Amino acid sequence: MSRPGFHPPVEHPGRVLVMGATADDPPPGIATIERVVDVSFADSEEELAAGLPETDVLFAWRPRSTWLEPAWDRAGDLKWIQSASAGIERLLFPALVESQVVLTNARGVFDEAMAEYVVALMLLFSKGLLGVLERQRRREWEHRDTETLRGKRALIVGVGSIGRAIGRRCGELGLVVKGVGTTARPGDDVFRSIAGADELSDSGGWADFVMDVLPGTPTTTGVFDAGVFGAMTPTTRFINVGRGSTVDEGALVEAMREGRLAGAALDVFEDEPLPAEHALWDLPNVVVSPHMSGDFAGWRETVVELFVDNLRRYLTGEPLRNVVDKTRGYVPS
Repeated sequence: MSRPGFHPPVEHPGRVLVMGATADDPPPGIATIERVVDVSFADSEEELAAGLPETDVLFAWRPRSTWLEPAWDRAGDLKWIQSASAGIERLLFPALVESQVVLTNARGVFDEAMAEYVVALMLLFSKGLLGVLERQRRREWEHRDTETLRGKRALIVGVGSIGRAIGRRCGELGLVVKGVGTTARPGDDVFRSIAGADELSDSGGWADFVMDVLPGTPTTTGVFDAGVFGAMTPTTRFINVGRGSTVDEGALVEAMREGRLAGAALDVFEDEPLPAEHALWDLPNVVVSPHMSGDFAGWRETVVELFVDNLRRYLTGEPLRNVVDKTRGYVPS
């Protein structure tokens, strides 16, 4: 098993292999490391398998376990993988989890962009903008009062760095903010209180907005099920910017059809792209967006900057940033 913070001494920098990119279309800014280490690229499963032997560092620009797992027996010298994504479930497989290869992710890069996106969705619902746009298309003038966010209750399920960024934004807008984490613990400067995962249903019934910011792990699969949606109120809006695997989409569709939720905004799905025939496309008061909540202009450069800093740390023997606990599937707070 890998140890959080494990950083092997580096006598020979060896080679960095960039997964999911080419020399003609490299990650922006990656050339800055070429004077220090050898850099090569793999944009297919075959190229990855050919490049892994004697590779020390893998930069998973486009994380794909379907490429890496079949070639894993060729990764004898691999010591560290940097993922360009905050979520790493697309990269994990049993042999990697059990190995001493260190895995780091892009935690922190997408937090503020995702928090702003969630606030935009909350405003869209509270100001009735879906209806405004629909009536505009029909050229209908219909005045309506709107809701204010101040005083509303926000439950953030997943209290890592993204959840905390969302919580801070909600607090600035005057919402009452609570969280749900793995275990219950006292509140802090962001969350009035933090309930345990076993209290999700009870907590959901308290909230006006429920934000799913959970990572995709075996323990979070399908946690938003019929029971959890059934515990919410008919005025609750559900927002998912975590992972699609955390939601029973059939249960969500049924809850929306029966009017047991006031709205849902979904940026992630069990299958992506969302199939054209999926019921979520046509349900009223549902927002479907194509996994874009964190993708701000400049995120690619920021991820490369994180990798370059971590590579410097790796080469000088300093602790790496964002070391993932591979058994949990996320960076421990």
